Amino acid sequence: MATATTRNLEQALRLFRALGDETRLRLIDRLRQGEQCVCDLTDELEAGQSRLSFHLKTLKDAGVVTDRRDGRWVYYALNPEVFEALEGIVGDLKPPRRTLRVLRPGCD
Repeated sequence: MATATTRNLEQALRLFRALGDETRLRLIDRLRQGEQCVCDLTDELEAGQSRLSFHLKTLKDAGVVTDRRDGRWVYYALNPEVFEALEGIVGDLKPPRRTLRVLRPGCD
């Protein structure tokens, strides 16, 4: 059975992998303006639809974006809940100020 800490680490790993690509970060930046059709994203980012579809799937699998189909078009939007979770994950990684130690040079 996975502990809460293990689940948090798995979620952090999934999110950081999804965010660790320039194209995906550019997609997120574009989606900050609101829901957009994949066809608009291909024009704005000057990238092929198959390439963007791969990156959008990665973001969707990580929960960063949601999608909805309207006829033959697919619209993508950011999932605000994931960004709230990401803030918590990053906050949990930060050590308390009082426990930071300064290592002296030469210490092993």
